[in-house]
Amino acid sequence: SVPVGEATLGRIFNVLGEPVDNLGPVDASTTFPIHRSAPAFTQLDTKLSIFETGIKVVDLLAPYRRGGKIGLFGGAGVGKTVLIMELINNIAKAHGGVSVFGGVGERTREGNDLYMEMKESKVINEENISESKVALVYGQMNEPPGARMRVGLTALTMAEYFRDVNKQDVLLFIDNIFRFVQAGSEVSALLGRMPSAVGYQPTLSTEMG
Repeated sequence: SVPVGEATLGRIFNVLGEPVDNLGPVDASTTFPIHRSAPAFTQLDTKLSIFETGIKVVDLLAPYRRGGKIGLFGGAGVGKTVLIMELINNIAKAHGGVSVFGGVGERTREGNDLYMEMKESKVINEENISESKVALVYGQMNEPPGARMRVGLTALTMAEYFRDVNKQDVLLFIDNIFRFVQAGSEVSALLGRMPSAVGYQPTLSTEMG
C-alpha cells in the first residue's frame, strides 16, 4: 500500500511509497494497494472528448484525447521536459487537476534535474508544499528490476485516487516506457519464463495494456 491524496503533492516517493526527498514523513490519512481491480466496463466513458492543453500547436495539429494515451518522442534537449512542465501547469490552472510523474528506470541525474526544474518553475512550491501540482515517483536505474517494473503501478495508484475519489482531471507521465518493458523482461528471465519474439517477456501485451 502507498500513500495517496493531497499530501503526496510536491513530494518524491520510491516504489514502496516511502518519501526519499529528506522532507520528513508524509502526512497521508489514506493508503491504497498498488494491485487493484480495473474499473468495470460499465463504468467506462465511451464518448470522445479532446483534452485542451492550452498549447496551441498541440491542440491544433495533434490534439490529445481525454482519457487516452499519448507518446512524447524526441531527442535530448529538444524540449520534452518544457512541454511536460507546461502541461502540468495548464491542467492545474485551467482544469483544476493535478499530475503524477513516474520515473521508470531513469538515471539518478535525470530525476534530480527534473525535480530542480520543477522547483524553479513553481510546479513544486518549496515555500508552501501543499500548493504543488505534481507528485513524483522514482524507480531509478540503480534499483532492482522488480522495483523498476512496479514503480509505474505506484504512480498509477496515486493518480487513480485523484481521479476516482477527488473526481479531478489527472495527467500521468511515465518516463520512460521502454525501461518499464526492459525491467519486465529482466524479471521474466529471472523467473525462468520462455521468452516471446525478440526476447521480450510473454506477458508483454498484458503489462502494456
